This record gives sequence, structure tokens and C-alpha cells, in this order.
Amino acid sequence: MATTQTIVKRTAKSSRLGLRTTPEQEIILRRAAEVCHKTMTEFILDSACHAADEALLNQRLFTVSGSRYENFIKLLDRPAEDNIGLQYLFSKPAPWDQQCP
Repeated sequence: MATTQTIVKRTAKSSRLGLRTTPEQEIILRRAAEVCHKTMTEFILDSACHAADEALLNQRLFTVSGSRYENFIKLLDRPAEDNIGLQYLFSKPAPWDQQCP
């Protein structure tokens, strides 16, 4: 599944967005962009796309058919099993915990 960020990077940039900030917001954005070695546009666009991905992924409502729901509930009710791969994965920092988007 492609994320918003990969879609933006693959598509020709032909649309224009404008925004207004307070002087303080501009200073923070410029500093953050500099620290991440990005232009303001790159930093703001990457940050906005990251936030958009999170907002879309955080949707909590989904529907399934009766039989699929039953199977889903059975999977949830199963006792937990040790999973070495997951233990290793969870021992690493999460990608979204990075300093710069």
C-alpha cells in the first residue's frame, strides 16, 4: 500500500498551496527544516504528508461480513504466543519516533 508521501514523490508537482504563519511559527519551521537539511517546502510537505498518513491510518471504524467478523474475534480471543520476530521488532525504535519526518 502506497503512503501519501510516496504518492507525492512519484507525481509531478503541479498544484500550489499557500499558508500564513505567525513569525514564531516561521522561525520554528525554518529551524526544523535546517536541522533536517531540507528546504522549507520539503520540510512542510513531508511533515504534512506524514500527519495526513497518520490521520488516515488512525481511522477506527471498519466493517466486515458476519463470517469474517467471527474469524476476527476468534483470532483476537486466542492466547498470545511468543514471537521472536516481534520481540526483535519491538526492541527497535519506531520509524515515526524519528526526529525529522
